[in-house]
Amino acid sequence: MINLNMSMMIYQPVRQVFDFVSTPENDFQWQAGTLATARLSEGVSNRGTFFRSIGHLMGQRNLSTFEVTEYEQNKKYGFKSLSGPLHSQTSYTFEVTDGGTKINISTQVNAINFFQVDQGVLGKKMKEQLKENLAVLKDLLEVKRNLPVAETNSFTNRNMS
Repeated sequence: MINLNMSMMIYQPVRQVFDFVSTPENDFQWQAGTLATARLSEGVSNRGTFFRSIGHLMGQRNLSTFEVTEYEQNKKYGFKSLSGPLHSQTSYTFEVTDGGTKINISTQVNAINFFQVDQGVLGKKMKEQLKENLAVLKDLLEVKRNLPVAETNSFTNRNMS
C-alpha cells in the first residue's frame, strides 16, 4: 500500500480552488497522465456520483471509473477507484487561510500486479508526480485569476464506454 500526503498554499479564495478541483472535467489541465474525464451523471459531483477518466500510466493507456465518496462544499472532496490499474482512495480538504486556501491531499494506492514494478519505486514516482501536479494547479489558479470551471464535457459519455 502506498500512502501519500501533501499540502499546498494557493493564493485564491477557497470557493475557486474547491470548484476547480472538484470538477472532474478540469483534471486534464493539472494532473499529468490524465487525457480526459467526464461525469457519468449530470450535475455537481456529489457523494455517490461517478466519473470516468482516460489516462496513461507508465506507458499504458487506461480507463478508470471513480465514485465520489466525500463532498462538502468548500471543505472536502474525495473519491475512490472502482476500476483501472490502481485501487485508490483520494481525499482533498480545503482550509481558508489569510490570503488564500490550503489544500491537503491524502491518497492511498494499491497497485495490482499490472505494472510488475516495486511498490517503493512506484510510490516515489507517484509522490514526485503529485508534487508536480500541485505546482501546476497552483500556477493555473494563481495566474488565471478568473479561470472558469468546466461546464460541459468536451466529449460525450458514450466516447468513454
